[in-house]
Amino acid sequence: MLNLNKRLRMPSAFTILFLLIILVAILTWIVPAGQYETTKAGNIIAGTYQSRSSTPQGLWNIFEAPINGMVGTKTTEGAISVSLFIMVIGGFLGVTTKTRMLDDGIGSVVKKYAGREKILIPFLMILFAIGGSTFGMGEETIAFVPILVPIMVRVGYDSITAISISLIGSQVGCMASTVNPFATGVASETIHISPGEGIIPRLIFLVLTVIIAIIYVMHYAIKVKEDPSKSVVFERRQHDLKEFANSDHEIVESLSKRQKRVLVAFLLIFVVMICSLVPWTSLNKNFTFFVDFTHWITNVPFLGAFIGKSLVPLGNWYFTEITTLFLIGSVLIMYIFHMSETDFINSFMGGMSDLLNVAIIVAVARGIQVVMNDGNITATVLHAGETGLHGLSSSLFIVLTYIFYIPMSFLIPSSSGLAAATMGIMGPLGRFSGVSGSLVVTAYQSASGFVNLITPTSAIVMGSLAVAHINIVTWIKYVSKLMLILFVFTIIFLVICSIFKF
Repeated sequence: MLNLNKRLRMPSAFTILFLLIILVAILTWIVPAGQYETTKAGNIIAGTYQSRSSTPQGLWNIFEAPINGMVGTKTTEGAISVSLFIMVIGGFLGVTTKTRMLDDGIGSVVKKYAGREKILIPFLMILFAIGGSTFGMGEETIAFVPILVPIMVRVGYDSITAISISLIGSQVGCMASTVNPFATGVASETIHISPGEGIIPRLIFLVLTVIIAIIYVMHYAIKVKEDPSKSVVFERRQHDLKEFANSDHEIVESLSKRQKRVLVAFLLIFVVMICSLVPWTSLNKNFTFFVDFTHWITNVPFLGAFIGKSLVPLGNWYFTEITTLFLIGSVLIMYIFHMSETDFINSFMGGMSDLLNVAIIVAVARGIQVVMNDGNITATVLHAGETGLHGLSSSLFIVLTYIFYIPMSFLIPSSSGLAAATMGIMGPLGRFSGVSGSLVVTAYQSASGFVNLITPTSAIVMGSLAVAHINIVTWIKYVSKLMLILFVFTIIFLVICSIFKF
């Protein structure tokens, strides 16, 4: 297992992105420069491309690109707002993890449903999918494999079933991300739309893909229980029974009172975030409750000033507001759990440091756009796309976009880095074909989550398989039919959305 992982190891996302910056800088010496006219909102006006003088980018520009990618330039908005958001949500998750609410919560559910594991499979897969869809739950799922494997093995299933619950559950959730900050958030910010745009079709996509995944895993689990020889890891069954069946992994009976309060606060924070990102008045001009309420409360004497006159109505929030929300949520959980100042600061800063690499990847990836824009070749690339896409239907474009992002997700395994590096081009190209930016975001994250189910460069996949002693080839053999089903279903869903302009 370790040798296979070593052989398949690719350069880090940082290296790949920096090499792309160098490649783009070279292209500024070769590709003719050009520009488009834009609207007041900054959207490109099709058919207005004009050539202009070349501005080739040199060695200094290459090394300066990641810096400018973070702070921004006259032609490219910086990634500082989304990078800071990623670090703050990392701090929020670090504080939440310190309370052990998530670990003990899922552990208590497992214990509660002991003897009724058939119900446990769909229930836990839904929980993991929600985690993947809302906050990009990934590596955290590895910790649950030692809990799930003994239970599944003891009742007649196998280790593949256990891994399917956490790995497939969470990654199908990421594939159908609704407000996942590392996929939906970064991609939406890159093309200057609210992460809430397109949330309704993405919710539908989440429900349908989770149902497909549950049916697939349940069908396999029932087949194995009826005939253990049908297990794709049947040769390890006796080893698993010896190793896992008598596992003494500690599982709590139930959450403590403090943990239950933390759970309520945790859920409340995400409910507020979702409500804040849904464009209510765009869905229906009469949905003005949050606007009216905010106007009323901010004009109440003293109370309005105490809360803050600059409070933005839910439905109009962007990265500054949702970053503030998670900072408030972190402090709220600290007080609810009676956490000491030292523990709070350590867990918050530890959570931020865990996601520092993701935040920096976003800036490095934005550096590609900086070099393209400063070298004035972005418009030329878009013009080539506009010419090539002329007469191409929106349905065909969105399918090609989805297929394009599958190999790109292997090349750049960081979902945040991939979004920041490519959405600046793919978003405007979508507009040329009549495809909304939100649907391009959906196609991108669907491909990214799809690849995360099998890629050997993923810590989630390789870590989970290593814990259960399962070979990557065996896993791919097991999950291949599900991958085919999800691939076809995603294409159908994207085509329907493009036709009906969702």
